[in-house]
Order: sequence, then C-alpha cells, then structure tokens
Amino acid sequence: MGATMSIIIENGLIVTMDRDNRIIKGSVSIKDSEIVEIGEVEKGDFDKVIEAEGKIVMPGLVCAYTRPYKVLLKGASLKIEPPSDFTQILQRIWWPMDENLSNEDTYSATLATCVEFIKSGITFFGGSHSSQGSIGKSLDDVASAVEKSGLRAYIGFEASERNTHAEGARGMRENIRFLEKRNKKCLKEPRVRGMVCLSASFTSSDELLGHGKRVANRFDVPTVISAAEGAVDPYHNLKKFGKRTIERFRDVGFLSSNTVLSHCVHVNEDELSIIKKTGAKVAHSPMGDMLNALGVSPVLEMRDMGIPVGLGVDGSSYDGFENIRSFYLLHKLLKRDPRVISSFEALKMATIEGAKLYGVENKIGSIEPGKRADVIVLNPSRVPTPINQGNVLNHIVNTVLGNDVETVIVDGDIIMENRNIKTLDEKRAIERSKETAKKVWKDLNLQRGENY
Repeated sequence: MGATMSIIIENGLIVTMDRDNRIIKGSVSIKDSEIVEIGEVEKGDFDKVIEAEGKIVMPGLVCAYTRPYKVLLKGASLKIEPPSDFTQILQRIWWPMDENLSNEDTYSATLATCVEFIKSGITFFGGSHSSQGSIGKSLDDVASAVEKSGLRAYIGFEASERNTHAEGARGMRENIRFLEKRNKKCLKEPRVRGMVCLSASFTSSDELLGHGKRVANRFDVPTVISAAEGAVDPYHNLKKFGKRTIERFRDVGFLSSNTVLSHCVHVNEDELSIIKKTGAKVAHSPMGDMLNALGVSPVLEMRDMGIPVGLGVDGSSYDGFENIRSFYLLHKLLKRDPRVISSFEALKMATIEGAKLYGVENKIGSIEPGKRADVIVLNPSRVPTPINQGNVLNHIVNTVLGNDVETVIVDGDIIMENRNIKTLDEKRAIERSKETAKKVWKDLNLQRGENY
C-alpha cells in the first residue's frame, strides 16, 4: 500500500494534537500519504472529497500495547475453577491457551483484532504475540493479517522461559528471523515493523533479558516487556534476586529509551525514578488491569515526573474510546479528585504520547503538515448537545464511542469509509474468528492438569 491519491476532508472540526494544541474549523488536505495543509486549504482538484461538516477530524488513535490473540476469549464461559488471582489466571487461562494456538489461529485472531481496531479508530498498535506451541513463523501470520487490514503496527514474539530456557531461545529466534526478513524487504516506509518482546520478569532469566536487549540494539527497534503487572512479579524478583522488578531490569542493562514497560502496576517511587533516569517508557492498560483485578498503575505520578505514558488495551475491550474513558475515570476515582486529569491529557496518551513510546511521534500521533496521513473522522450525530472548539475534547473523552468512527485513513489510504472496511471482508473475518474461538474454548475446557 501507500497512497498516491489526493484527498481533502472539508469543513470539519480538526483536533490537531499538535504542539500548540490547536483546534481548528477547516479542512485537511492529503497527498502521497502525507498531510499537506490544515485549516484554510487552497481549492484544487482532489481525487477524493470527504465532507466533514458537523464532524470531528482527529489523528488516528495509538494503542501502545496489546496482545491480539486475546480477542479469542472475549465473552468466553470456561468450565474451569474460577481464578482468584493473577497467577491463577495465567495458569488456568492464558498459558494453556497460547500453548495450543496454531499459526492459523494466530492469523484469525489478529485479523479480528484489526477489524475491531479499525472500527474504533485505532490506526497504530504495538502488538506482543504469544503462541508457545507454534513459535516458528508465527509473526509472519500476525504481519500478514495486519498488512491485509491496512493498519500500522510494531509486532514481536513474546519470548518466555516459563517452561524451559530452550522455549525462550526459540522465541528470541523468531524475533530475529522476523526482523531479518523485514530488513531484506527493504521497504522505505513499511507499515508493519518488528520489535523484540518478552513475557515478564518472572518468566525471563537475566540471560534472556540481556539477549533481548542486544537483539533490539542490533536492529534498532523497541524492546517491550510486561513489567510488575501482578504482585507475583516483584515477589519473584525480591525472593530470587533481592531486588524489585525495575531495579533488576536496571542492573542487567535492560532499560533505555527504546524500552517499553507495559502495565507497571506494582512499582514504587524508587522504581519510577529509575524509569525516568533511564528514559524508559510505560504502556498503561487500565481496562486489562481492572479485568484481572491487578491494581492501578501510578500513571499520574509518572506524568508529573515526565515519564512518557501511552494507553494500551491488553485483553479487554478493543474500543479505543472506551479505553480512554476508562483511564480518565479510573484515575479520578483513585485520587477522589475530579481535577487530577483533563480531557486533553487523556487524549494525548491515546495519540501523540503513545506514538512517543515507539519513536514515531515525528510521523504520526497528530495532524500536522509533513506527517503521515493517519486520520479518522468521527460522526457523533447522536450527541444531544452542541460540539464546538471549546468542548470538543470533553465530548471525545466523555461521549464518543468507537461506533461514531465513520472514516479511517492510514498512510493516505482510506481503509474504512461510512463504517465499511475496504481492505478486507469484515463478515468473513468475524466468522473465521468465531470458528477459531470455538476450537480454543473447547481445548481449554477439555484440558486437565495440576493447575486446575
């Protein structure tokens, strides 16, 4: 892909998310995958005219962290003993699931996730994949689904030593294989790029952490790991190493400006200082953390310290706007203070701040001339009150839902128009995902072992 057509989005209310936080009534012109002008745009011959009167034009949402395969367990009613904590959730649900995923299952799940992302205005995501029973070439299936959808993503295989050291080595070999394959393609601006992913500190030896960091540095890509997600994480590190999670990461040289730490729920002030000092960044998944009853990440403290934080959707709703709203309300409730975070701050974490986690803030995350044309158009026609420059941010955070996303443009390509996805057969993708989910649910219900 890579657009060669010219597009103008006319008469919309443009939420730029640029350095000056401008909100403009006007137009956006796009040519050859890039944003050319915003505001008062000179009339010309455009290949496509999108009328946005009464609508909101904004950057595509950035999902800072997700595990696409988890879509297969949405709504699942499993015949297992209900887990009482995060460790049991892993042992009884997620680990048995990913150990039984085939590469075909991976493709189906990723495609279904991409459908949900497109429909709710997410145009970029950082995806961590795990299929410990089918590691080899699994990232090719993830990439194939993302490329078919037209979305933009960084993807990697979640190397884990939860069973054996050899399993972790195979995961890292898959990351290396995929990165080498991507490099050989020699695409100037690929939408799908590779990165290095690891599972968590309690399933990673110091040797695996070091290996992952060396691979990321070799290919100049981000390193992503689940950090202090559950209480088991710091407990494991204190018991085995005499250090908390982030302290151990620092001491093995794992932390740097290209490190993305997902979750960071069970971290203390000293660990936040380490994150700040090393330049590492954090992906916050409020809905996933609530779903698994993990606790609340100290995101507002991170914000005050200047630690970059983006919003992710790990294993819960894939609606980007629902996720923004959950984050916005959760932290007000946590502090019992409605003033602690503004609508603008919440939206930043789902756009330009999320882009910073992957070093692409100069290309996406805001509507500015010269940036890649990742733009969405919202049609909040059901909103019962006026929308204007003074309140549009409040409406986006408090009122808008994914169903209000009307048009999605990625790299200048229109991949959804009037809520019809143009890059793939949505009905077929969902039917395929349902069949895959049935198989996965059956496998989980039939399994028995010491963890059940």
